[in-house]
Amino acid sequence: MQDFRKLEVAQIAHALTLAVYRETSSFPDAERFGLTSQLRRSSSSIGANLAEGCGRGSDTDFARFAQIAMGSASEVEYHLMLSRDLHYLSQSAHDELAQEAQRVKRMLAALLKTLRRT
Repeated sequence: MQDFRKLEVAQIAHALTLAVYRETSSFPDAERFGLTSQLRRSSSSIGANLAEGCGRGSDTDFARFAQIAMGSASEVEYHLMLSRDLHYLSQSAHDELAQEAQRVKRMLAALLKTLRRT
């Protein structure tokens, strides 16, 4: 068992979630229970799954939760694209958040590779 707060990928995922919350605060009220909620939930799911995986007793369990976090990061990428295309996000905001989501995915891929080797 390890402290998820010490994982760089968890720290970056947390920063991504905070940025998503800031950007979605200006989304239309009609999206409060739609896209705003989905984007916030998928972004926070990345860190939450890493935290839960760290609390498990084995690398196999941790890898399973890291894989779920990877799926959530991909979901974030889609919701960001949709938000941009609906003109809820500017191109620059989209690009910045999408770049961070991709960074998280690369880090998760490296983590998964390490966990699966052990």
